[in-house]
Amino acid sequence: MSKYLIAPSILTADFGKITDEVQAADAAGPLIWHLDVMDGHFVPPFSFGTQIIKAVADATDNLVEVHAMIAHPTEHFDAFIESGASRIIFHYEAAMEAPKLGGPGLGETVLRAKEAGNEVGIAINPGTSITEIEELLPEINQVTVMLIRPGWGGQQMNPELLEKVTRLREISDKSNLSLNIEVDGGVKSHNAKLCIDAGANILVVGSAVFNAESTPQESLTEIRKSLN
Repeated sequence: MSKYLIAPSILTADFGKITDEVQAADAAGPLIWHLDVMDGHFVPPFSFGTQIIKAVADATDNLVEVHAMIAHPTEHFDAFIESGASRIIFHYEAAMEAPKLGGPGLGETVLRAKEAGNEVGIAINPGTSITEIEELLPEINQVTVMLIRPGWGGQQMNPELLEKVTRLREISDKSNLSLNIEVDGGVKSHNAKLCIDAGANILVVGSAVFNAESTPQESLTEIRKSLN
């Protein structure tokens, strides 16, 4: 595991030239592609489906992870993997609501994600304690700690939530889990080092990479410089 990896989210990229956008960012160095799939139910916005996942996967040799901000995640795991995703991240909160809707519970959702693909992660919202997922940590590859309310771009990162990251890293190190700890929400060049210092090793970045002020290469270079 490298010290850290940047994971660009494509929500603010130009979908009309997504191959060019992906390859431009790839040219700036090693990274992970973080694809936010939103269904308009678990979170109000709707983003994109498997066609965009496939387009990104076809354009890169880097790992593609799908962040499923959706109410019925298990129904789509196979489609995500078939489209090119290597890691599926589902929300703890969605898995806890699923049994009320006739779906599987938290543990079964982890099992189904592992059956569908190689790696599985659990995302937790700002109001969710890490104690809710602690016993499942040996069974998963990653925890994604939301530093904002999910589903809405342009929010500022809440640095108090980095306490979760520090605690997760302590648990991972103590138990020799080699857990990926990802942070998502409001990560920019001015606060990225705070996340790394707290114990994160994957930083999700969106508008900090795809914006009108700079190219993806320039933006990624600026973020990496801020971590030195």
